[in-house]
Amino acid sequence: MSVLEQRMRGVLGGFVARGEVPGLVGLVHHRGKTHVVPMGTLERGGGAAVEADSIFRIASLTKAVTAAAAMILVEECVLRIDDPIDDLVPELAGRRVLRALDAPLDDTVPATRPITVRDLLTFRLGTGQLLVEGDELPIVRAMRDPRIDRGPDGPAGGPDEWLARLGALPLMFQPGERWTYHTSADVLGVLVARAAGKPLHDFMTERVFEPLGMRDTGYHLPADKLHRLAASYRPDGSGGVTPRPDPRVWHEPPAFPSGGGGPGLLSTALDYAAFFRMLLEKGRHDGGRILSRVSVELMTADHLSPAQKAGAETFLGSGGWGFGMQVDTRADRLYTRPGRFGWTGGLGTTAYADPSEGLVGVLFTQVAMTSPVAPKVFEDFWTVTYTSIDQHLTPFSGR
Repeated sequence: MSVLEQRMRGVLGGFVARGEVPGLVGLVHHRGKTHVVPMGTLERGGGAAVEADSIFRIASLTKAVTAAAAMILVEECVLRIDDPIDDLVPELAGRRVLRALDAPLDDTVPATRPITVRDLLTFRLGTGQLLVEGDELPIVRAMRDPRIDRGPDGPAGGPDEWLARLGALPLMFQPGERWTYHTSADVLGVLVARAAGKPLHDFMTERVFEPLGMRDTGYHLPADKLHRLAASYRPDGSGGVTPRPDPRVWHEPPAFPSGGGGPGLLSTALDYAAFFRMLLEKGRHDGGRILSRVSVELMTADHLSPAQKAGAETFLGSGGWGFGMQVDTRADRLYTRPGRFGWTGGLGTTAYADPSEGLVGVLFTQVAMTSPVAPKVFEDFWTVTYTSIDQHLTPFSGR
């Protein structure tokens, strides 16, 4: 066992032993070697053990996959980055914009320009989940209609119904003006499906999952894989966890296959690492290419100005935003450095790739986040990874 594996077992195992996390899978790929450490059980209190191929709800880690699917269509000239989305998403054509963020929903001005594909990729659609403004705002209350946003469980209806309801609301900001979370990715998922002429899951499967060998990734599971799905929990406020209500029937396709993660993809740490290794290798994989080098470089660059990041510091920290994922812009922690890219999933997952180190790290847990601040188990995973990687080929002596 390497030093890295031993340290992951020691540090992350503490979260499992204390009951803070029923089970997890930590994975680090570095210098051509993959370390996988599964721990705990699929359900609180015992039962089946978590294995390397256990399946988790990855929530917002879906966003990067949706961005990659969109870039495949951009490379094929089916979509163009700076073209308006009006033809394919007429529900969002001719937008009205709130005169002020706290204005009544009917106090609007015309949008200065149409929404573009780039706006969706960079989360500058003009509306989304606000991170600092209060619940009392009329637009925030309207956006929290369960037919528009139920968080990780997704809207109640299908894509067409969802877009019609979203299109009935004004934008919060002018297109391209400011970064707002999540909703852009859901619109992008619908755009990809309509542009490809097939369901989002089918397009992702054909163009991303099958080429990369991601056999356990999708929006639903065959019945014979359900026993590998980890239960979902949230912190109970006293150091333990309590089950999250789960409205999904996981062997059936969802009504709304969310490009943003609600409800997002199911995957394994091994599968998701294959996707991020492809991005780390600038679009290459063992069987060929998913994307061109220039597409991946564009996806993993910071596209936000300081003004566009206004109010998002709690979420983005010192980083910026590429296409569907965060991009670090400076080294202000043990594990951040310019060019590192990835994101977290609100149901307990995190994945980043670091080109400077040739590293991919993936941590899948089954405990939902309760704030934009990363939980301690994430922090400790990345700390252990970066402070151990220079020793990962060294056998652990036990001293």
